[in-house]
Amino acid sequence: MSFKSSPFWLTALLGTLFVSPLHAEESTLDLPSGAKVGVEVVEALTFNSSQSRYTDLLLHPKQASGTTHSLPEYCLLVANAQLNGDRIRITTQDATCIETHDAESAIYSGEFSASAYAEDGQYGLACNNGDCTLAPGESFVLTLDESIHIAAQDNPSAEINATRRQANGDGVANPIPGERPDPDQSVENPAPTEQPE
Repeated sequence: MSFKSSPFWLTALLGTLFVSPLHAEESTLDLPSGAKVGVEVVEALTFNSSQSRYTDLLLHPKQASGTTHSLPEYCLLVANAQLNGDRIRITTQDATCIETHDAESAIYSGEFSASAYAEDGQYGLACNNGDCTLAPGESFVLTLDESIHIAAQDNPSAEINATRRQANGDGVANPIPGERPDPDQSVENPAPTEQPE
């Protein structure tokens, strides 16, 4: 199984920032302690005696029953997973999310402490008849261990886009060429002079 590294997926997510400007300096991503959000794994995982633990795996928002809150659509959570008996215990470390509003977007990146609980309220996801796997499309619920309060970060592309819009032909992004002599009138190629008849 090819398991792409976290930097690969984070780069892919953050690449979307360069198509949307940020105009939300005061924005924050707020979720209360105990909030329940739906997620799924980005890549399929199989747990057995020889592979009982995964670190730095990635989770993505997914609709699930029993949730109380939702994450921004463009969001990646970094987590660890451990097989314990017949349950898969999952805990998250941090999150990077992008929230969009029309043509504007805000990026949030910070600590995100949450754990996976089964529908029966027990810690960890139960294996189905000994099949301890997780796959994209199979949603489950994370419960926040503590409240989340992450302030929006600066978006460099917003400043670039703003500069381009303000330039409007006068700025560095769209310079007006300076006056230059006609090539036919240069020193190397002087204009012809009329000869007397």
